[in-house]
Amino acid sequence: MSFFSRLFRKAPPVSPVPAPVRRPAPSTKSDKAPPKAGAADRALPAAAEDSALQAAIDGRDVQAVARLVVAGTSTRVRQSAAHAIDDPDVLRQLIRDTRGGNDKGVYKILTSKRDLLIEQTRKFEQLQAQITAASRDLERHSQRGYDASYGATLDQFESHWETVAEHADTQLRGSVQQWIDRSRQVIAEHLHQAAAQAARELAAANEAAEAQRLREQQRQASAAAAAEQQQVLEEQNRARAEKQQAEQQALRQIGELIRKARGALNVGSSSRAASVRRSIEENLAGAPPLPAALASQLQQLDKQLDELKDWKSFSVTPKRAELIEEMESLVGETLDPPELAERIKSLQEEWRNLGKDAGENLEADAQRFKEAGRKAYQPCAEYFAAQALILEENLRRRDALLDKLAAFEAGYPWEQADWRTVISTLRETKEAWRLCSPVDRRAGKQQQENFVAVTARLQSRVDAEHARNLNQKALLIERSRQLLASDDVRKAIEGIKKLQQEWQGVGPVPREMDQRLWGEFRQHCDAVFQKRQQESATHTAGLENNKAQAVALCEQLEKLAALEPPAVLERAALVDLRTAFEAIGEFPRADTRELLSRFDRGLKRCEAAIASQHARAAERGWSDLFEAANLVRTYRLAMARSEETAQLDTLKRNAETCIASAQRWPRNGLSALKQALAGERSEDLVANETALRLLCIRAEILTDTPTPPEDQTLRRDYQLQRLVQNMGQGARADEANLDAMAIEWVGVGPVEEAAYQPLLQRFRRCRERGNSRAP
Repeated sequence: MSFFSRLFRKAPPVSPVPAPVRRPAPSTKSDKAPPKAGAADRALPAAAEDSALQAAIDGRDVQAVARLVVAGTSTRVRQSAAHAIDDPDVLRQLIRDTRGGNDKGVYKILTSKRDLLIEQTRKFEQLQAQITAASRDLERHSQRGYDASYGATLDQFESHWETVAEHADTQLRGSVQQWIDRSRQVIAEHLHQAAAQAARELAAANEAAEAQRLREQQRQASAAAAAEQQQVLEEQNRARAEKQQAEQQALRQIGELIRKARGALNVGSSSRAASVRRSIEENLAGAPPLPAALASQLQQLDKQLDELKDWKSFSVTPKRAELIEEMESLVGETLDPPELAERIKSLQEEWRNLGKDAGENLEADAQRFKEAGRKAYQPCAEYFAAQALILEENLRRRDALLDKLAAFEAGYPWEQADWRTVISTLRETKEAWRLCSPVDRRAGKQQQENFVAVTARLQSRVDAEHARNLNQKALLIERSRQLLASDDVRKAIEGIKKLQQEWQGVGPVPREMDQRLWGEFRQHCDAVFQKRQQESATHTAGLENNKAQAVALCEQLEKLAALEPPAVLERAALVDLRTAFEAIGEFPRADTRELLSRFDRGLKRCEAAIASQHARAAERGWSDLFEAANLVRTYRLAMARSEETAQLDTLKRNAETCIASAQRWPRNGLSALKQALAGERSEDLVANETALRLLCIRAEILTDTPTPPEDQTLRRDYQLQRLVQNMGQGARADEANLDAMAIEWVGVGPVEEAAYQPLLQRFRRCRERGNSRAP
């Protein structure tokens, strides 16, 4: 059942419709015209049609609605009825019936509704195809064995399924879920097996390590017991010596620091001297009592330092204010963060060099300088925090690359490896690793070591494969050298071709060595093929001879196609030429396509000329048919008027002479003319004219030709009658064949000359239009 049949119920049986009433004969001039209907009279039928349309829509009476589409008296009723049609079969029939009519709006509404239904069907079928493809992928995947890409492929298939799952039926969703569960079970089983293998390997390694540790522990315990006693004695002696040495060293350091402090005072650096003095104070805590000389020097140093501090307090305070202002000017500065941080560090270093004990308001100035430095450093802190995030992200990405490469190594089927894939993966991973930089050197040290270890293992596998492939290519080169020494050139060439195929099947080797080996192998191959040049020379001459024969046949065919008139052409001659062309044999490769194309073009030109000749002959047959039909009509019209016998004989002889003189008649044309010539004497001229008008209307409907206004009512009556008779059955064969209509035209009885000629022109225009649209 189609998608349309599921969406729409079938139309109910067609109720019989009375045949259209025959139009009365035209009235004479003396007949009085009927009075024109008033507005009220016109409103009553319109209201009745509106009620009938609403009743048909409410009752789902498709036939009644369809009749109003074609026969409605007002545009509004016809278009409203067209909007109410949903049955696809009825839509198709109505589109055929309204094509070429005056109400283009109705035709546009019907085609729009048809296009909408077609689009819905297309989308539904596309969705069903996607559902089928997604479910089939999951079913096939659930039957596969596990490999490195099994999980990723399952995620991709499952994601595709989720986009269409809500549109699938319940049974299929259940089956797909079973296939997904089966695939996940395959993954779980693989992980379980891998975990079990890893556990076994780890347990064995731990057991061996524990045994080694116990042996080493026993050996160390024996050595430690022997050396422990000796070490105690040495430690005691060393401690006494170190204590004496430390005390002497402390006194020497204090003396050295006193000299440094006095040197700093001599150059006016009170801050440096103060810093050294604080170092002396720290060393005094762990030193023995000072000798008198050192104690005196220290007292002198303190006195000089106090005097210098008092003097520098007058010069340091302006410099400190200058540093504070310069640090505050850096707040909001647009320098690059590294440059700004270096400038802040330089100011802080200058601040420390001023000394901590010189000047007034030391605590307030220090707090102000520190706060300005904190604000100025804020952009630097944010910048370095962002840099830290980048370093952390690069570490994380390297972790992911390392895990991926390790999983690739562990899960790859090395027995059936695609080494180009392995080499590509290794190269791309190294490149990706390089791009994940910079990283924190300390944090990424172990990570780098692990990566180097994994890549080294993979590279060793690749190197082993390279060695195997190099050996195979060396063997192929040796075999090619043996073939080069062979005297059987044909056999040697066949062997070389097989070796070339085997060469392509050998796996990868390093590029430099591959180029060198290929050059040597190709040199042997070229030498073998050069032996064939002498044999190919004779073959080339034969190809050139074949080319000359083919060119001669093409020229002969082109001359035949250019002959006038084309009636001299016969299909038998073309068959002979084609047979001769095909019997020539092989052509030069560079000229084969052009020769075949040239000969084919010549054949097509000749066949087109023959077809044109046949078409003209057929058209002459139809012209002769209409001419003879006109003479038969004239004779039968004279019979209907009871003309004199002599005139009837003359007209009949004219018709018979015309019939006998024609060389070719359309199919069934001659029998139709003879039957028409032997027709009865009494005939209804009005009925014959109506029959010809209906034939014109049928031809106009078939060729989408507008019908003259005087026949619009007859056209609607005919369309309505055909709609009811052919509801849902499609067009009949005789309604879709202009040739059959022409034969039917011949069989219609006589018609007055004044009416016949315009009708004949209408009908022949339809034939011309139909022939021009035919393929």
